[in-house]
Amino acid sequence: MKRRSLPPLLFGALIALAGLAHQPVGGLPVMVEKANADDSGKARRAPAMPLARDPAAAVAEEYEAARRKGTRDALELFIARHGDGPLAEQARAEVKRLSR
Repeated sequence: MKRRSLPPLLFGALIALAGLAHQPVGGLPVMVEKANADDSGKARRAPAMPLARDPAAAVAEEYEAARRKGTRDALELFIARHGDGPLAEQARAEVKRLSR
C-alpha cells in the first residue's frame, strides 16, 4: 500500500466536509445566494428588532401613570421630564389642584 495516496484523500475529504465543493469559484456560498434570492410571492420575515414605539404614546402613558398615582411628586417628575409637551400643562393644573 502506498503512503502517498493518503494526504490527497484526506485533503479531498476535508474539502467535502467544509462545503467548498458547493461554492462556485469566485462566488458566494450557496446559503448566501439563497438568502439573497428574490422572495417575491413569499411572506416577509419579521424584522429582527421590533419597530420603535411612538414617543407621544409613551409620554401619554407616563402622564396617565403619574395621574393615577395622584401624588404631587409623581406629577412634578412628569413635568420635569416633559415640561415642553402638551400634557405638561395638564400636569401643572393637576399639581395646582392638589395644592389646594
